[in-house]
Amino acid sequence: MVVSHFLRWIETARVDERAAAAAALATAYVTRELPFEDRCAAEAALTFLLDDPSPKVRQALAEAMSMSMNAPIQVIAALASDQPEVAALVLARSPLLTDADLIDRVASGPVAVQKIVADRPAVSMALAAALAEVGEVEACAVLVGNYGADIAALSFRRMAERHGHDARLREALAADPRLPSDCRHLLLVRLGEALKASPLVMASIGAARAERVTREACVKASLGIVEATRAEEHVALVEHLRLRGDLTTSFIIRVLAHGKVDFFGAALVVLTGRDQQRVRALLATGQDLAVAALLRAAGLADATHAIILRALKVWREVANGRRVAGAQEVSWLMLKELGGQSAEGELAGLVKSIHLDALRENARGHALAIAAA
Repeated sequence: MVVSHFLRWIETARVDERAAAAAALATAYVTRELPFEDRCAAEAALTFLLDDPSPKVRQALAEAMSMSMNAPIQVIAALASDQPEVAALVLARSPLLTDADLIDRVASGPVAVQKIVADRPAVSMALAAALAEVGEVEACAVLVGNYGADIAALSFRRMAERHGHDARLREALAADPRLPSDCRHLLLVRLGEALKASPLVMASIGAARAERVTREACVKASLGIVEATRAEEHVALVEHLRLRGDLTTSFIIRVLAHGKVDFFGAALVVLTGRDQQRVRALLATGQDLAVAALLRAAGLADATHAIILRALKVWREVANGRRVAGAQEVSWLMLKELGGQSAEGELAGLVKSIHLDALRENARGHALAIAAA
């Protein structure tokens, strides 16, 4: 009887009165224990209110029911498809919306809807994957900033692949400790591409030099990524570099010169297909002939074997506590294997550049230590 009076009354009531009454009815429905007949009547009235011409009435319904598990599902579904200011409340908070419901909204909705869904208190891995696959860059940035989101490594990769050119998303991804190492490298490549194409850089140093400078900067920054990568992620990073064509002989030599022996081993595992434990054992204690055979199987030219073996022997001594050394000393000993500073050729040029970089880095660190004293 009360509901029948209510339905007759709203036909002539003002908008603000209808909104207040809708909020009261919705609150009563989700918070009180109503008799079965009254509950059915109230649900019919709430469903009827979905056709109210004023968005204020529908917004009042959304505010009252958006966080309740007791709300009628057909009302919630309709409100989630309403105009943005109404739908936002339900999309952001309703526990009744399933992943399938939310994925449909993400796939068909505008960027504003995608951002609301990406900012929900909890975002499942499946929903995060949908946002990573079809979401606009703004929605992906919101998703990355939401620590209630369960984001798979594959979803991070898709966002880096699709939107890595966007500076805002690159910054958000790079700041996320969950980001896999291969994604960090991909973002580094995207940054290099953006810098290389910058009109300012092109005008300042020209296309050829910009290409060389950005390539060298990316190689050096990649060493930092290797340094920060956990051992269990090494193989994934190696595969990423190999597929991109960045796992070059020069990069492998540079990695070893800087003491990243575990990563060097992971590269040999990928390149040779040999057992990981066997490769590790050879690098740790293997004879020169056995290690050289492994290097040959990895496709590393015979000319590189001597400097690689020299570096490995030094790092073995460091690992066993018999020696203290760093990239500067190791690169110098590698260069001596090629004939010292007078050595010529592409390989000698590479080792010289590694040695000079190590000298500069050590000098910079020494100067900073003096300044801080």
